[in-house]
Amino acid sequence: MATFLIDLSPSDMERRLPDALSVYVDAMRYPRGTEEQRASMWLEHTRRRGWKCVAAVDVPVAPGEHADVATMSDAPLLGVAYGYCGAPDQWWQQQVVAGLQRIGVDSARIAELMSSYFELTELHIHPRAQGHGLGEALARRLLAGRGESHVLLSTPEINGESNRAWRLYRRLGFTDIIRGYHFAGDPRAFAILGRSLPL
Repeated sequence: MATFLIDLSPSDMERRLPDALSVYVDAMRYPRGTEEQRASMWLEHTRRRGWKCVAAVDVPVAPGEHADVATMSDAPLLGVAYGYCGAPDQWWQQQVVAGLQRIGVDSARIAELMSSYFELTELHIHPRAQGHGLGEALARRLLAGRGESHVLLSTPEINGESNRAWRLYRRLGFTDIIRGYHFAGDPRAFAILGRSLPL
């Protein structure tokens, strides 16, 4: 078996949505059934400006052989990452702006952050494939060649930042924008992280 990174088009994402959501649920350790709650939102995201998706697939190839496009497009997913251009009409941006205002960030800084960013919306690696650099590979491919001035993401707070996601984001140079933020309707605390582009 060999691992390859591939880009997914919106139609690819629609076709592979059950697989992508299964990776998401397993990686986040969410209960089965969470997929149904997320499916329509993930599909809606594919229609947003600047949407891009990268997947890691597990392909059965012998040493020295090359995998063809058809084989890779149907191969089992090990990881998925996607995002899109942030915009004022998006719920996430509205939440982040409210959080920045709440902690006293001045309006010029808020405008700078919100005027040109790529929202790294989802980045998930199946548990059996974690710890092998796939998260970093997906992030680098996803963010390569972006025209935005920076990238923003949210991730659940973890004591001591002691999980793979946090280690990845710190290794990639993400810094704190907001800590301990509570999105409407979610009891968990989140961190909003960001860094300038290019990566």
